[in-house]
Amino acid sequence: MPFAIDSFGDGAPLAWSLTGTVDNPGWTVTRDASYRPALYAVTATGMEASVPDVEQCVDELLDFRADLDKHLAVSELCIERWRPGFRFAEQPVLRIEVDRIGAVREVGRFIERWGPPGRVPYRAFDVDFSPEFRYCLDRNVSPKPGRPPTVLSLGLSRRAAADEALSGLQIASEVVAPSRTDTSMDPEIEPAGSTARATLMTLRDRLVDEDPDVLMVERGDIIPLVAEAAREYDIELSLQRVPADGSRDDIPVYQQLAGASTFESYGQVRHSPARYNVPGRVVIDRQNTFFLKETNLAGCLDLVERSRKPLQELAWASIGNVLTAIQIREARRRGVLVQWRAWRPERFKTAADLHAADRGGTTLSPVVGFHEDVHELDFASLYPNIICKFNLSPETVRCTCHDRADVPELGYAVCDQDGYLPKVLQPIIDDRAEIKARLVEDSDAEESGLSTAKREALEGQSSALKWILVSCFGYQGFSNAKFGRIEVHEAINAYARDILFTAKERLEAGGWQVLHGIVDSIWVTPREHEADRSSLRDLVEEISAEAGISLEYEGAFEWVAFCPRRDGGAGALTRYFGRRCGREPTGGETEIPAYKYRGIECRQRSTCAWVAAVQRDLIRTLDRHRDPEAVCDRLAVRLSELRRGAVSPKELVIRTRSSKDVEAYSHRTRTVAALERAVDRGLSLARGQDIQYVVVDDDRDSLERVRLVDEIDESTSYDPSFYQTRAIRAAASVLSPLDWDSEQIERYLSDRESVPLSGFRS
Repeated sequence: MPFAIDSFGDGAPLAWSLTGTVDNPGWTVTRDASYRPALYAVTATGMEASVPDVEQCVDELLDFRADLDKHLAVSELCIERWRPGFRFAEQPVLRIEVDRIGAVREVGRFIERWGPPGRVPYRAFDVDFSPEFRYCLDRNVSPKPGRPPTVLSLGLSRRAAADEALSGLQIASEVVAPSRTDTSMDPEIEPAGSTARATLMTLRDRLVDEDPDVLMVERGDIIPLVAEAAREYDIELSLQRVPADGSRDDIPVYQQLAGASTFESYGQVRHSPARYNVPGRVVIDRQNTFFLKETNLAGCLDLVERSRKPLQELAWASIGNVLTAIQIREARRRGVLVQWRAWRPERFKTAADLHAADRGGTTLSPVVGFHEDVHELDFASLYPNIICKFNLSPETVRCTCHDRADVPELGYAVCDQDGYLPKVLQPIIDDRAEIKARLVEDSDAEESGLSTAKREALEGQSSALKWILVSCFGYQGFSNAKFGRIEVHEAINAYARDILFTAKERLEAGGWQVLHGIVDSIWVTPREHEADRSSLRDLVEEISAEAGISLEYEGAFEWVAFCPRRDGGAGALTRYFGRRCGREPTGGETEIPAYKYRGIECRQRSTCAWVAAVQRDLIRTLDRHRDPEAVCDRLAVRLSELRRGAVSPKELVIRTRSSKDVEAYSHRTRTVAALERAVDRGLSLARGQDIQYVVVDDDRDSLERVRLVDEIDESTSYDPSFYQTRAIRAAASVLSPLDWDSEQIERYLSDRESVPLSGFRS
C-alpha cells in the first residue's frame, strides 16, 4: 500500500509505504524500475461507428505504429482490444508504453497532431492522469496508509520579512487519529526559535527525531522558504526522506508541482496557491484543501480508498476530480478507455425541445412570515437515487436500441442495459445510508456504543460521501467532464420535478400546507380548520413508496421564519431560520443546535464574528418574546456595548476576497483600502486570495480606513457607526418575516430613551 508516489525526471518512481504502529511507526520505499506508463491510440474509423470495421482499424493502427515506433519516448507498442467509450463495442486499439511518466502528454499530442491539417485520424486516450493516480491505477494498489500517519504542523505569520518571519515559525507535532476534525494550528504553540538559524535547527531536530509522515503547512510557500533558508545557512535539514541506501543524488529536497494561479469559477475570482511536494512525505496546504476543511482525515482516507488518489493529491483535489477518479476505476473495470478531451457533441434539439429540457430543479416560493409547527421533509440523496433508480447514465439516456418515452416531459428513451453511473453511485449511497443509520441508532440508544473517536470518524466518512453525491448531478452538465452528458443532466431534473410536484399534491390533499419547497426539501405545516388531516408519517410512507425514493422526516420545528428577498416582497429561496423542537438554546453550538440558520448574515463568510453573534442573540430573543420591539430592545443593548468600546477588535474582523489587482479598482472601497495597506506593508496578495481587516474610520478613503488582521490587538480602535449599520442590517433579516425593515428598526431605536430590563437578558 503506497502512501506516497514520487517520480523525478527520467528516474523510476518511488513508492513509499507506512509500516508499524502508531507507537512504533516506520516506513519502506520501493524503486519500481519496471514501471512503464501507457496510453492508447484509437482510429477515427473506430470512433465513427458503435461497431466499427475491425480489419480496417487494425490496418490503420499498423500504419501508424511504424511512425510511433520512431518516437524517442516510446518503449513498446502492441495492439489490444478496448472500448473507446461506453457506447462503443470492443475494438482494436494501439497500446503505447513510454519510458517515463513525463512523456505521456508529449506522445498524446503527437498522436492527435499526426496527419493532414484539419483532420484527426487518431485520438489519444488515458493521457491526462496525474502521475500518482496513474501509478496506483496501473499497479492496482490502494494508497490508503496502513496506519494513522504522524504529522508535523508548520505555521508562519505574514507580517514580517522572510528572515524575521522564519524565526517566528510555529511547529507542532501530533499523531492524527482517523477521526480528527480540527486541522488548525494550536494558538498556544510558541515560535520555534528566536532567530532564523535557531528555528532551522529546531525544525531539523524535529524532522530527525519524529520523522513525520505528513507536513501540514499553514501556507504552501513555507516549504521553499525553509528549504532555501537551510541551504543559505548550510544546515542539513532532512526535509525529504531518503531510502535506506542513502542515495540522495536523484531525490530533490522538494518539488514545485504547480505554480500559483488565479481563475474564475461561477462568477467568482479564486486563487490557487502553488503546490509543493517533499519526497517521502505528504504535504497538505491548509489554504488549498477542500476535503480536510469539510470532513476529517477519516473521510479523506475513505475517499483515498475509493478513488485510488493518494492523500496528498486528494487533499487539494476538487469534488469533481475525485468523482472522476472513481468513475475512471469503474471504466477500467468495464474495459473502457478514458478520453483525453471532451469531444461528444450535444444532440440536435428543436426550440421546443430546448424549452422543455433546459430547466433546473423545482423551487416553490416560500410563504414569507413566522410560521409555527413546521415540519421539514427531505428526499434522501434525491439526484443520486434518481440516477440509480431510473438507470440514468451517458450511455443509457437517448439510446438507439429503444423507441419509447421514459423520461417525463422530455420523452427520452432510457436503455435497459445497466448504466455505469448507477454502478458508481449505488455503493456510495448504500454506504452513506448505513453510516447514517448507525449514527442514528447510537444516538437513540440509552448508552452510546460508539466511542467519540469512532463517531467522529463515521461522521467524517458520511460528510465526504455526501459531497461526492452532491456533485454527481451537476457534473453531468459540465462541458469538460470526462463522462458527462447534458441529456443526463436534463433527465435527472425532469424526474426530480415530477417527484417534487407529486409530493406537493399528495401533502396538500392530505390536509397539509406546503410553505416552501426547493429541489429535494419540503416544509409543511398543518392546514388550519382541516378536520380530516392525514398522518404525516403515513403520507411520507405513501410518497416514498410511489416515488421509489425515501422521503425522510428531517425534523420538527417549533417555528420557522422565511425571509423576503431584499429587492421585494417575494420569498427568498435560501434565507430562513427556525427553532427545532425539543432542543434547548445554548451559548455555543451543540451537536444538534437548537436553531437552524440558512442564508442570513451569521452564515455568510464575510460577516464579522460580532455581527453574527448579535444576530443569533436576536433570534433567541425573538424566540423568547415573539415581539419585534423586544428584539430591538436587545439590539439597543448590544449597540451600546459597541459604542462604548466593549467589543474586542478581533470580533470585528471582516473577511473578503479581492477579485482584481489593486490598480484595477475604480472605486475607493474598503477592499481597496485593505489591499493598499497590504502593499504598503510589503505583503503580496494575488487576485482571489482572502484579505481580512477591521474598519477603523469608514469616513476616510485612504489606507488608513482599515487595519489588517495582523495589525490589530485589544487596543485597536474601530468605527462603531460602521458596525452599527451592519448589525442593524442583520437585525432586519431577523425581523423581515414580521414585516420590519432597517428604517423601522432605526426609527424605533431613535425614539427610545431607555431600554427595558428584558433587553438586557441574553
